[in-house]
Amino acid sequence: MKNYLFKKNKNNLIKITLVLFLLSISALWVKSENTNIYQVLSPNKELPIYSVDRQDKKVSISFDAAWGDKFTREILDILDEHNVKTTFFLVEFWVEKYPDLVKEIDARGHEIGNHSSNHPYMSKLNDIQIIDELERTEDKVYELIGKRTTLFRPPFGDYNDRLINVCKENGYHVIQWNIDSLDWKERGVQPVVDRVIKNVDDGSIILFHNNAKYVTEYLPIVLKELKNKGYEVTPISKLIYKDDYYIDHEGRQFKK
Repeated sequence: MKNYLFKKNKNNLIKITLVLFLLSISALWVKSENTNIYQVLSPNKELPIYSVDRQDKKVSISFDAAWGDKFTREILDILDEHNVKTTFFLVEFWVEKYPDLVKEIDARGHEIGNHSSNHPYMSKLNDIQIIDELERTEDKVYELIGKRTTLFRPPFGDYNDRLINVCKENGYHVIQWNIDSLDWKERGVQPVVDRVIKNVDDGSIILFHNNAKYVTEYLPIVLKELKNKGYEVTPISKLIYKDDYYIDHEGRQFKK
């Protein structure tokens, strides 16, 4: 009888352990915009730059531009009024549709980054496809402004080790963000302002969208609040370290 109970309890324990293990794997499998199970489990996973370790109160504002141009010139006017330079990540089909705006963004002193050609989930592409996505946009931008793109933001924030390594091999820094304004959810002006101002820190990279519904309303407020807090807004290429750096497990870049 004792042996029977021992075996029964042992079997139950094994079953419970197996269930807990499967539940933990299932939890890791759930994907966010930035993470998949391979990245979580890999001890040497590659990470993009989410923020930068700085003590000089510098931050970066970025705009992703894939669809629409309704607010872009007004955004540029607001940035001029506040004497602020930012980074615009552009998709190839946006560049093709609005070439004059690409030139104007550059002429007004803002930085242009690469946001892919077709806005795909980059982790699903092979090396050749990744390079094609990079080069097509880079070439279109170069034709218009005579400058090569060196920053890449993956569409949907989707990446894996392969993407980051291919980007590095082709001269790109992969850029994410540590403050998502969630402006695309169209919740109004104040939620965007609160989300940015309450979470900003030295070296933050802030994500906006050029065609967000309330962008021309929240942008002046955010710029004013950042200035009141003593922050200086600078393009991403002037915020990050280009060499002799490492990135910690949270995607924060440090100078070696």
